[in-house]
Amino acid sequence: MKRERMLPRITVDIIIETDGGIVLVRRANPPLGWALPGGFLDYGESLEAAAVREAMEETGLAVRLTRQFHTYSAPDRDPRHHAVTTVFIATANGVPEAGDDAKSAAVFSMDRLPAPLVFDHGIILEDYARYRSGETCGQIFPPAG
Repeated sequence: MKRERMLPRITVDIIIETDGGIVLVRRANPPLGWALPGGFLDYGESLEAAAVREAMEETGLAVRLTRQFHTYSAPDRDPRHHAVTTVFIATANGVPEAGDDAKSAAVFSMDRLPAPLVFDHGIILEDYARYRSGETCGQIFPPAG
């Protein structure tokens, strides 16, 4: 019997900055909880195009990407499978409206985030807060081994 090779899935997540804070979506599918907007890369699509598409699909917002933030690859970051995500920071105007597989979408200040945050999005947002305060995000590169 031939064993199929398992490969990580490639995803994007978007920290959307808007008046009043950042946009999060409440997931309609497991794992349930609040998350950064994001999703899977389609074949033939760039990471940047996927980030813009996923933001629109999940929040109804047309975003402007301002920077590629970090890539997160811990094998257990997504309980469903090994997923590698590249996180983008973006800006948008308007009020988010849930779409696609989001149950709801809302703007939250960084000091009043909802719970639970799913996947490793709590870690990502801690890194983002440190970045915004000018600190180095030390846990981005854990020791090898």
